Order: sequence, then structure tokens, then C-alpha cells
Amino acid sequence: MVEINALASRFLLVAGFSDSLINFRGPLVEALVDAGLEVHAAAPDLTSNAAIASKLSGWGVTCHDVALQRAGVNPVADLKGLIRLYFLIRHIQPDVVLGYTIKPVIYGILAAWFARVPHRFALITGLGYAFTGEATGKRKVIQQMARSLYSLALARAEKVFFQNPDDQALFSQLGLISKHSSSAVLNGSGIDLAHFQQRPLTREPVAFLLIARLLGDKGVREYVAAARKVKKENPEVVFQLVGSVDENPDSVRLDEVQAWQKGGTIEYLGRKEDVRVAIERCSVYVLPSYREGTPRTVLEAMAMGRAIITTDAPGCRETVVDGDNGFLVPVKSVDALVEAMTRFIEDPDLAVRMGKRSREIAVEKYDVHKVNAVMLKEMGIQ
Repeated sequence: MVEINALASRFLLVAGFSDSLINFRGPLVEALVDAGLEVHAAAPDLTSNAAIASKLSGWGVTCHDVALQRAGVNPVADLKGLIRLYFLIRHIQPDVVLGYTIKPVIYGILAAWFARVPHRFALITGLGYAFTGEATGKRKVIQQMARSLYSLALARAEKVFFQNPDDQALFSQLGLISKHSSSAVLNGSGIDLAHFQQRPLTREPVAFLLIARLLGDKGVREYVAAARKVKKENPEVVFQLVGSVDENPDSVRLDEVQAWQKGGTIEYLGRKEDVRVAIERCSVYVLPSYREGTPRTVLEAMAMGRAIITTDAPGCRETVVDGDNGFLVPVKSVDALVEAMTRFIEDPDLAVRMGKRSREIAVEKYDVHKVNAVMLKEMGIQ
């Protein structure tokens, strides 16, 4: 590992979504600044997002716009984005580039390589639409393109960070990173334990909550199907859903969600800038996702002292010790979700006991400052 002299280095963080620089990477950005680096951040429409740009600037970060489409497959637009990113990197002349999420990883690493940036790092935060679900038709084409581009880019990365060992093993198995590539597994993005403080359970009857982008692969439909079954026997139980419609071929339509709400199955709360109020009002947090990097919403709920029901799937299974701080259920199994939910309804104290363990695990394993310290050390930033 080559050590990077932080006091003499310029660091560029490339994101696909400007809000994520604060909401998901804020503590990492602050850690980079505190380490003495000159930090730059690039994301689509970043400078026009006044709240985000102002906060980053207040930390001493220089903000830049970059034309990268977060979703969609348009080779011409992506090529233009790569070229613009190359010229931006040539202008900034960073010593280190780190990209996270699929397009910033692929095009950020390639642009940095073309621009001869000496240190190039990738953070794989999840595999998404290109890797989950049945690989047929359009999804199969997207999957093949994503894998080819990942292989091309990651061969030019100094180190690749993963958020769970399953993703690391899959990338190695598929040849997307070579056996000789340097990679490391982090405990997700970590969680700010001071921001997401433990909160007592106050709501009766039992209330379940799912926070997610409204995608099929997040298990939204399984959650609703389980809610429908549970409410037949326990009509007083509450099921809430937080999230917004996503620009993704796998999106759940808004009219679908409205029909669920109209039928009395769920309470749809829309998109929340601050999810803490929703988590505080729930008894149990549920994420029936098909696959994750490490699910941020689960970590938030754990930090606030909530029991978890999630799937025995890559990324998700890392957060739960089955029977200790929650329950693991098979992917796409509505009946298993119903069974797990029913256990909390029949034993009201179970959510309290498991919620306490969730907070303890969050403190032990997912403290964002511990996670970022490991990441900086792995990048050679001293």
C-alpha cells in the first residue's frame, strides 16, 4: 500500500447524486478534510443545489458539476459524461479520485486513468438493477454492459471497496476484479450514532415500517402482501411505507402505491428528508430487499434501537443476528415475512429486547467514525 501525504494531496470525490454527499458521505467528507486534504466534490447539478453546496463549502470543500446520468442507458450521453469528467479532472489535477455508485465508479475511474491521476479508488455500494432479478430481455443487455464496463474500469483502480463479502466474492467470481486486485470489505457506510440516537418504543399497537426507493427489488410488493395477510387477523397493526418513485425500469408505480393506501393496507408517507421521526414511531423495521451493499436504512433503524426483519440476502444478512436483534427471512417469501411479523405481535416485549441489541451492534460494528478510519487507512491516507 502506497502512503498518501494528506497535507500535500488533492482529493476528488465523484458522486451520482448531490444529496448523497451529505446524507451518505458527509462524515467521510469531514474526515478527509480533517486529515488535511484539499477536498473537491463532483456530482450532477451540485452547484445549483444551494443547501448541499453551501454546507460542503462551509466544510472547506470545492464543489463542481459533472454531467452524469444517475439512471438510464444512453451510450452517447454516458460518453459525453466521461469526456466532461476527464476535462474536469484535468482542470482540478487531483492526486486521488474516489467514485461511488455505478456510473461514478466506472466513468470516474476511467476518466482519472486517462487523466493520469496516480491514486484511483472505487466504492461499490450495491449492485442494483443490473445484477438483481431475472437477467432476461432489457435487463440482460444492461447487465452485460454493466459487467463489461466494471471490468474495464476496476482493472484501473488501485483498490476496490465493498460493503459486504458476498459482493466482493461475486465480482471476483465474475472476473470483474482479478485475483491480484486489491480490495477490502467495509462495514457499510457506517452510521452517525449521535444523529441517530436510541429512542424508546412508544407506539401501540405494533407498527411496522419500510423505507426504500419504490422498486420491486427492494421487496416493496412482498411487504405489502405480508401486510395484507397480517391485517386480516390483526386489523389494528400499522404498516407504513416511506419512499419515492425512482427512475428505474423496476419502479413500483405511484398508482399502485395509492391503491394500497386506499385499500387500507398501508400508510404511505411519501419521501422524507429526515427519516428519524418515522423510525421513532415504528416498533419494527422491515426491509425485504433482494440484495444490498449494506442497507443504510437498516443501520439507521438499528442505531435508533429498533428490531429488524430483513432478508437472508447479501448485504442484508450482515446486519442481523437471527433471533438476536431481529429475524432473517428468505428472499421473496411473503409467508416468512408474515410469520416474523406475527412473532412481534404475539410478544410485544420482543421488539424492546431486540431493539436494544440492534443499538449495541450498531455501536460495536457500524459507528461511522470507525468505518471511515478503516477506509482512510486502506487508502494510505495518514
